[in-house]
Amino acid sequence: MIRIGKWLWQPIDLGGLENPGGILSFALAVSFRSIILTSVAGLGSLPVLYGLRILALPVDQMIRLTVVFSWMFGGVLSGVLAFIVGHVIRDLSRSRAEFERLSRTDSLSGLANRRAFNDAFTRIDGEASLAIIDIDRFKLINDRLGHQAGDQVLQAIAAVLRRVFGEAHLVARLGGEEFGVILKGGSWEQRLVQVELARRCVAAEAITFDDVELSVTISVGVAEFQRGFRAESVYAAADQALYVAKGNGRDRVIHERTLCQPKPDYEHEVGDDARLFGVSSLRG
Repeated sequence: MIRIGKWLWQPIDLGGLENPGGILSFALAVSFRSIILTSVAGLGSLPVLYGLRILALPVDQMIRLTVVFSWMFGGVLSGVLAFIVGHVIRDLSRSRAEFERLSRTDSLSGLANRRAFNDAFTRIDGEASLAIIDIDRFKLINDRLGHQAGDQVLQAIAAVLRRVFGEAHLVARLGGEEFGVILKGGSWEQRLVQVELARRCVAAEAITFDDVELSVTISVGVAEFQRGFRAESVYAAADQALYVAKGNGRDRVIHERTLCQPKPDYEHEVGDDARLFGVSSLRG
């Protein structure tokens, strides 16, 4: 009896509704609880009803009727309602999870969005690397070929970043042509090698729009998280490294530890049109 009492008051786990047979288990649990409670309530009320001379049937018949009605109304009815409610709860849970996923996903690239990035960024505790990635000459792509071409470039680069970094690291689109990656595990040198691999893979990716093959590159600034470092300082260091990468000719990865280098030389830099479209080929 004590075990039954504990079972009756034990909360029903709604988390199991996603499992196969979870809704049926939920409905049966509710049904059996209803049978026991209605049976106890019905049997407990019989002495009072007989004392008030409301009931005239023999006691054994009333006990059987009470149990039957408990199964019919308390058990079957509550079980059916619980089965329906279980489906409703599961659908609402799935809708909420999908809404949460969409609210943290960039609709164009399919990567994490700025909100998801900021949440992860502020929770970094320990060693990790932050890479801020910017697509070189992206404005020129939009100006020359239109925003549809720009969207295609963003999607192509997002696919490359997802392929290179995988699920082990957070890859996010921060807005416009800027991406952010939080890398964990290994040494900072190993993480830097992976960022360099991403840069090379983007440069080697064939991106074609309306028979125009684009030579798209990225510039990357990298900074390190360490215990006691403020997140804002790490972001500022990575952003400064990105600025240096842009100023030194683009298509390169600059780590914060190499910022003490000569100022960029713009005099010999190749023009944007020549760099972006100079190796383009028209297919037709």
